[in-house]
Amino acid sequence: MKSILFLLVFCPFWLSAQVMNDELAIKHLLQQQVIAWNKSNLDAFMEGYWKNDSLQFIGKNGPVYGYIKTLANYKVHYTSKAAMGHFTSTILTMQSLGKKFYYVTGKWHLERTIGNAEGYYTLLLKKINGKWLIISDHSS
Repeated sequence: MKSILFLLVFCPFWLSAQVMNDELAIKHLLQQQVIAWNKSNLDAFMEGYWKNDSLQFIGKNGPVYGYIKTLANYKVHYTSKAAMGHFTSTILTMQSLGKKFYYVTGKWHLERTIGNAEGYYTLLLKKINGKWLIISDHSS
């Protein structure tokens, strides 16, 4: 009986703390991407993505599959500091989809001398080997 009472009292606090820890870890991952982008380091920026052929990136030209292809596309489109500009990202919503998945919606902005760009993104993140990684990115 004491065990059940303990679980009923403390389980909601543990779950809430776990959600907070997961959200902090995801926010940290996304902030590390901003830092890497603003240093013009696409390889470091991509550390937030799943290094797998099943990674999905959807942009204005349609879906691209795979970590290597996604990185290659970034390198083709963002060849200079002028093209990359100064990146900011604002999280609009974060939704837990269970213990291993999160859905994030946000807004991105590039302040550039060649003309600003901005849009929105949706990310599906999965906890893989204890680390949150983007497994699907739809940016427009």
